[in-house]
Amino acid sequence: MAAATAWRCVAAVVVGVVIMAAVAVVDGLGVNWGTMATHRLPPKVMARLLKDNGFKKVKIFDADATTMSGLAGTGIEAMIAVPNDMLAAVGDYGRAREWVKENVTRYSFDGGVDIRYVAVGNEPFLKAYNGEFDRATVPALRNIQRALDEAGYGKRIKATVPVNADVYDSPASNPVPSAGRFRDDVAGTMADMVRFLNRSGAPLTVNIYPFLSLYGNDDFPLDYAFFDGGPPPRPVVDNGINYTNVFDANFDTLVSALKRIGFGSLPIVIGEVGWPTDGDKHATVPYAQRFYSGLLKRLAARRGTPLRPRARIEVYLFGLMDEDTKSVAPGNFERHWGIFTFDGRPKFPLDLRGAGRPAMPAQGQADAACDFQGLAVVTEDDRDVAQGACNFSVQVAAAALAGAAVAAAAAVACAAAVVAALLVLV
Repeated sequence: MAAATAWRCVAAVVVGVVIMAAVAVVDGLGVNWGTMATHRLPPKVMARLLKDNGFKKVKIFDADATTMSGLAGTGIEAMIAVPNDMLAAVGDYGRAREWVKENVTRYSFDGGVDIRYVAVGNEPFLKAYNGEFDRATVPALRNIQRALDEAGYGKRIKATVPVNADVYDSPASNPVPSAGRFRDDVAGTMADMVRFLNRSGAPLTVNIYPFLSLYGNDDFPLDYAFFDGGPPPRPVVDNGINYTNVFDANFDTLVSALKRIGFGSLPIVIGEVGWPTDGDKHATVPYAQRFYSGLLKRLAARRGTPLRPRARIEVYLFGLMDEDTKSVAPGNFERHWGIFTFDGRPKFPLDLRGAGRPAMPAQGQADAACDFQGLAVVTEDDRDVAQGACNFSVQVAAAALAGAAVAAAAAVACAAAVVAALLVLV
């Protein structure tokens, strides 16, 4: 009884004040919802955060039951995923059919989850994997789509494969978008996969990160990573086209690679695009705000790229929240891709409608969520006692090596406040 009362008390304030009522966002705009964090907001709160900010599409990296329960009944279109470590398993059709039954059929009912895509793997051809998933990916893709078709979902739900932009490039002798080709070691696999996607009516999904073009490359022109910087000092001119930003050049390199193998009109979905806010000299809030502002204005104007000028591009921002348990092997910025901090606080004003009128997004956790009217006490107990919606900006686990005592004290202070609040409430 006491616990339930306390939970209702905290949950009542967790959603926070809607500072920007984003009744609509850019057409085709979605966001990635990652869960690699020590303290996660409850799934229903996360779903409310999506809806309050007008997101109608979300991409997740598995089909976890708690996440799916949060999405149920929201009407948000979802891209769910078969993780890389399951690709070999669903290469067996029986296992693929079971996966679809457990993760698609289970949620396909009135008031369930509006699944539109199944991502088969996540960047399985990444160079860093050294070919580990190359052979397993296309058979897994075929089996998942076949299982979707057999279950009666194939016309509405499509299987796709999100690939990293390192699967294609242009030769050093002719580094322009029109010379795009698939990487030699995966060219055959990509051709097989693209052929299947075209036959099944599914898009190719690609992750494009202008920040990574800039990261660690002091010779890369800074403004070329954004949409408002104009042409770089040495413009990229290709068959009379002047490319003024690396996103367009990257996207059109993929279009050219597809055209080279006979599928130049295959639909392309941007599975991930974003800008981090910490962990590198270029990973800052002002740069992130600048990047998103330019991207969203572009999408709102329904301007495609030079090779697909009238294309409506479906885009999933990366990402919704910071994730403090992600590996920092690629760079210290990896834990800071979120538009929101891990506890649901917006980092900067953002106009998700692309109209050029930025405002603070609706936040996921109000200040009142951990405000217990002076009943908190300080303790040296080092337990992590985060409960429900009361999370801590100090990020207990992430801060263990630097400032652990402060984190632990703050965590237990909030927990003590919960207990004290319960006594008062009961």
